[in-house]
Amino acid sequence: MSTTTITVTINGETIEETVPVRMLLVDFIRERAGLTGTHIGCTYEGVCGACTVQLDGEAVKSCLMVAAQADGHAITTVEGLAEGGTLSPLQRAFNEQHALQCGYCTPGILMNMDEFLRENPDPSDEEIRHGLVGNLCRCTGYAHIVDAVRQAAKETG
Repeated sequence: MSTTTITVTINGETIEETVPVRMLLVDFIRERAGLTGTHIGCTYEGVCGACTVQLDGEAVKSCLMVAAQADGHAITTVEGLAEGGTLSPLQRAFNEQHALQCGYCTPGILMNMDEFLRENPDPSDEEIRHGLVGNLCRCTGYAHIVDAVRQAAKETG
């Protein structure tokens, strides 16, 4: 098996590891970094968005990248959104608006919407719904998710 050594910064912590060249980023995050908030929902097809993380601030589906592609980059996972144990405004809004039920999709949605709100700090409900296109939720119907993103936009905008 062919391997490569990568150095990545995950949530501010630099990690250097030798990994199989075909190891997916989602598996690296979960198995090597021990950060299990990043979920695998669609068995590595990139359709559900549960594995969404940020690579240099841009939301990406980590099941569609090999870990070696992240070499030299900064990754933020859902565990990195809270600062000093304090929930981010988006995380707090999800809690207050009851924007989750089973919670499986929530980490990916949070990572996607965090980037979305940085790019669009005053979105309409239609823009929020469009921004959620890459994230599937089978429980909520999205209404409370839209409410939470709207609340976070008001708090941070």
